[in-house]
Amino acid sequence: MSLKQKVVVITGGGTGIGADAAQAFYKAGAKVVLNGRREAKLAQTAESIDPSGTSIAYVVGDIGQPQTSQRLTELAVERFGGIDVLFNNAGVFQPKPFLDHTEDDLNSYLNLLRGYFFMSQAAIAEMRKRGSGAIVNIGSMWALHAIAATPCSGSSTAKGAVHSLTRNLAIEFASEKIRVNAIAPAVVETPLFDTLLTPEQLASFNTFHPLGRNGQAKDITEAVLFLADDARSGWITGIVLPVDGGVSTGRN
Repeated sequence: MSLKQKVVVITGGGTGIGADAAQAFYKAGAKVVLNGRREAKLAQTAESIDPSGTSIAYVVGDIGQPQTSQRLTELAVERFGGIDVLFNNAGVFQPKPFLDHTEDDLNSYLNLLRGYFFMSQAAIAEMRKRGSGAIVNIGSMWALHAIAATPCSGSSTAKGAVHSLTRNLAIEFASEKIRVNAIAPAVVETPLFDTLLTPEQLASFNTFHPLGRNGQAKDITEAVLFLADDARSGWITGIVLPVDGGVSTGRN
């Protein structure tokens, strides 16, 4: 692996997929900078990964605000010398019929899109100085395949834009050896669903996936590490990779 001593920035890093990925990057020898809105969660995750604090740091703030991206970038440069990998992972998700969506609902999704946009902008400026870099964005299976049982036009509007941003950045910065890819998950069992579904309701989605189970954070983490690692995916850029238990392949 080529992740040893790389500097990795992860948004939405306090829990779920972000925290799992942070642990994996750290084990691979990387330096990690986390972002999230809840300081207690970030501190707890950072402490559990590296109690010494030598190889991990965090910034509390709304990633939809450009100043948060700037603070993250400045901390990564100050503590670890730059940025090699950006994992744009922060997310919200709440299936809701289209006619029930409010302006606040749409703004919450577009706020995250702004975060992906401006965090990528800040990170790429630093990656250029290092001569290469990798960005991995979290998109959505729902932005590729609409599902009648789980209407989510608000989320899919923003995540479809993330897919488009991924391809545009991949083309624009390919000549500078900055690779940009995205992952499109289906149902992954993370705290994101805690307020939406009971454990029994969440379990009912197992059969929705042709492989017979919901995703786990580690399923996404393995894909993130692959796409972030030049030694393993150095000839891949601009893809939106479904990591969805086979949902996008067809129907059970």
